[in-house]
Amino acid sequence: MNIIFVGKQHGKSRVLSLSGSRIVLAAACVFVLLAVAVALAFQLGQAQNRIDPTANIVSPEAVQAWRKELASQKLQLQSLEQLTRERLDALTLRMGNMHARLLRLDALGQRLTEVAKLKNGEFDFSSIPAVGGPIEDSEGQSFTEIELNDSLNRIENALVSREQQLEIIEKLFANRTIQKELFIAGRPIGWGWMSSPYGYRSDPFTGKRAWHAGVDFAGKEGSDIVAVASGVVTWSGERYGYGNLVEINHGGGYATRYAHCKELLVDVGTIVEKGEVIAKMGSTGRSTGPHVHYEVLKNGRTLDPKKFIHRASR
Repeated sequence: MNIIFVGKQHGKSRVLSLSGSRIVLAAACVFVLLAVAVALAFQLGQAQNRIDPTANIVSPEAVQAWRKELASQKLQLQSLEQLTRERLDALTLRMGNMHARLLRLDALGQRLTEVAKLKNGEFDFSSIPAVGGPIEDSEGQSFTEIELNDSLNRIENALVSREQQLEIIEKLFANRTIQKELFIAGRPIGWGWMSSPYGYRSDPFTGKRAWHAGVDFAGKEGSDIVAVASGVVTWSGERYGYGNLVEINHGGGYATRYAHCKELLVDVGTIVEKGEVIAKMGSTGRSTGPHVHYEVLKNGRTLDPKKFIHRASR
């Protein structure tokens, strides 16, 4: 095979003779060049796909499916956030209720401490109890929601139990205080002396033997007359033989009377406390001088006030 190369100048040319082996070699070279070109083109296309993802061909169905999945996950996330907020609100409400009940227990405990006259600092409900101790694990695990709810339930049950116990103790203290206040004991005067006992005596006006239903305490006119126990005033005014009289009902069938008063300081229906001044000593009614006629009654019948005067207050 001959290949003729014609030059630019006329009349000049070259002839290249190719044998069979040269032809095969030339064809092989052309094939290799084509293969290299195809490989380079493929790699260039792959590089362009990596640089520009949009070069990939994605079906519209796949894009729609991905969008639906993203929308579903977004709804699930919103639902989880709402549930978390609701649970936090519920825990906050429980803790607020527990805090209010703790404040009530603190107030009740402080009141009981004062009633029981405990030493200062022995039970201090205004400060947090001191606690401590070495820690075993510096990276302790947090409570799970179930563990936290269980812990709160135990605390609430303990609060209920403590409230019931403290309320019972408060009632016991209140009952003791009431019983102490209603306990008839002591003298109806702050200063004076017993001038006439309970029982039969010689009547100061007639000289005859007569029954004396109370005891007389003589003293200075205008001095204080006090209630020997708490109660409700059932009489406050003049009464035949007694002059100005105060009568107090102490409950349980007991009542006391304070007669011959110069001045009455309480009205019917008034609630008086033990030791409260209820009248001023005088000599009204059937009396020979300033004194208070003092009676103790049980279910309408008089008792000897002497045992009430000399018994110790509770």
